[in-house]
Amino acid sequence: MVFFHKDEQLENLGNGILEATWEAFPTLARNQIALTWIVYDPPVLVNTGGALTPDAFWNHPVRGFTYRGVERIYPASVVKLFYLVAVNEWLEKGMISTSKELERAMRDMIVESSNDATSLIVDVLTGTTSGPELSTGPFETWRYQRNIVNRYFQSLGWPELETINVCQKTWCDGPYGRERAFVGELLENRNMLTTNATARLLHSIVGGVATSSARSQVMMALMKRNLLDLPTDVEEDQVTGFLGGSLPLDASIWSKAGWTSQVRHDAAYIELPSRPPYLLVVFTEGRVNAKNRDILPFVSKLVTEAIGNNNS
Repeated sequence: MVFFHKDEQLENLGNGILEATWEAFPTLARNQIALTWIVYDPPVLVNTGGALTPDAFWNHPVRGFTYRGVERIYPASVVKLFYLVAVNEWLEKGMISTSKELERAMRDMIVESSNDATSLIVDVLTGTTSGPELSTGPFETWRYQRNIVNRYFQSLGWPELETINVCQKTWCDGPYGRERAFVGELLENRNMLTTNATARLLHSIVGGVATSSARSQVMMALMKRNLLDLPTDVEEDQVTGFLGGSLPLDASIWSKAGWTSQVRHDAAYIELPSRPPYLLVVFTEGRVNAKNRDILPFVSKLVTEAIGNNNS
């Protein structure tokens, strides 16, 4: 069960896009890509500043296409979207108080994809800190606290979230001490997401119903990417080599990318002039594919073209 209804037209378009992608990139195996694509037909119910109540929003049907959308995949920095929603929920409920440092960390976590900023956010959300290994009793308490974000998302009752795991920090070199013990000897407790779960969370943000309409707008502002003024002093700008990399310059995109030596992902909401807006989440796996900065822009270009021919 998913939050969108499957559509024969999108099914044909989506399958065609995948076939073209596999033909263009032979190194990309069929089990190394997952995709969820939502199209917002008129009347468009997203990016309205939260004009709809949550009930009205969730009862409004949307159509979509998914391929391997329920497969659990290591999300890299895409998980930061979940931490962004959680920290705004904590703030909204008065569970934590804002500060200049917290606001700076929220911004840098999404805009710059900073792992150090994410570390602070996870500490604030969970009341835990990294450090040396702990004895059994204290470590069990620490583990329980670190799973509070998982418990929050499970409390929403969304079927798409049943299999996810969002309790780990994101790292440059990797975890040490209690963090290494927490992720498990075989990394069995790593963060895991699906493209369907990521799409539903992003759908709620652009719909203005994640936490509150005002906080959804704050989150949208952090995710906005400027196609005309990309930074030149970073290795990855979250547009080049991702879904925004092939968009026309008059497009608007709100996104969060993730990448490691093993994965390259992006989750984006996109608006194009005179075309229906859409949401696209694409995860790719494999060391060769993770280095390939052409796959995600290629998929995005084909989706853009399909949207142009799908104005019905």
